[in-house]
Amino acid sequence: MRTSSTFSILFWIYASRAVNDKTTIYVRITLNGQPINVSLKRKISVSTWNSKTQRANGGSKSSKALNLYLNEVQSTIYRIYEQLKLEDKSFTSQSIKELFLGESKTRFSFKDLIDYHNDKMQHKLHKNTLGQYKTSQRYMLSYVLDEYGKSDIVLKELDYGFIVGFENYLRCLTPKPGQPKIGNNTAMKHIKRLRRMVTLAYRMEWLDRDPFVNYKIRIEKKEREFLTADELRNIEELTSSIERLITVRDIFIFSCYTGISYVDIVELTDNNIVLGMDSNPWIMAERVKTGTPFKIPLLKRAEALLEKYKDHPRTQNSRNILPRLSNQKLNSYLKEIADLCGIKKNLTFHMARHTFATTVTLSNGVPIETVSKLLGHTKLSTTQIYARVVEKKVSEDMGKLQSILI
Repeated sequence: MRTSSTFSILFWIYASRAVNDKTTIYVRITLNGQPINVSLKRKISVSTWNSKTQRANGGSKSSKALNLYLNEVQSTIYRIYEQLKLEDKSFTSQSIKELFLGESKTRFSFKDLIDYHNDKMQHKLHKNTLGQYKTSQRYMLSYVLDEYGKSDIVLKELDYGFIVGFENYLRCLTPKPGQPKIGNNTAMKHIKRLRRMVTLAYRMEWLDRDPFVNYKIRIEKKEREFLTADELRNIEELTSSIERLITVRDIFIFSCYTGISYVDIVELTDNNIVLGMDSNPWIMAERVKTGTPFKIPLLKRAEALLEKYKDHPRTQNSRNILPRLSNQKLNSYLKEIADLCGIKKNLTFHMARHTFATTVTLSNGVPIETVSKLLGHTKLSTTQIYARVVEKKVSEDMGKLQSILI
């Protein structure tokens, strides 16, 4: 933990650089062992300077005037130091020098950057995305307090060491009691948000250099889990007297046959169901996450679910085409559904989107370019991860066939 502990002021001369016995007086400001020299632009005879008292000898008018000036300099520097301590922000001997010389630029702090980012981005980012930023920022400020012993730091202290330290802090962090420590990819997501904020500060010239220049974000590639055709069929055929499970099953199945994410499904209304160029019903909307338009022809199984909930009590008093539940409840109920269907995978709502990309479309010969459009991906490379999964499945199936043919 870093804390300010030592501070001193020393007046001295460069005797070895004297010309005609005259040399310049300097003041050395030292904070926590870090010295910085400031030329006072005043000259004195080497023979007149007293290194012990750090003042001019003698009672001449010039010596008295110089000593008075040095006393004022000392008082000014002490006042600057005390004021900086009262601000409860981290500072350096360089900061004191800049303020003494009147050269200090606006001293932005880390909290200034957070406030500026959130204010400027609140109309550009979706509220859920902004919420994720605020979670990351909470971790950042917690790290600052833990590492620096202060609630805030000067932005100039945000260097490569800060990033590495924050990464280590995240890897040791347990978000809530009983939960596991943050994994690599989650830690990298928090650092990505920090990088975007730092880039903003750098472009606004709040920082003289980009501390991320030598830092590399390392994402571990993980295969996307999806349901096989048999697992999907088991869920479709699930029967239960518990209405909430059936409702959740239906919303999940709708996503499996449309590829639409939960956050986009809850925003769908009758206005999003339109007749396409083929005179059949399509879903046309924009992804909440990216604002990218998507157009999806309604498959019969998805269309049947919309018909089922057309006059349902859960949708009658709203324009939503399907009942609204919180994402937390959906995923909780999906665990129950997985148990009832004998599915050992960690069933989450987002798995429906993966299932649409693999089992429903790519595995049935739909070209990857079409799947990319249906998913609303802005890059084909984002969709190609599903193609690799399907290739693996093809390889496994051919391996089974090979064993049969031997």
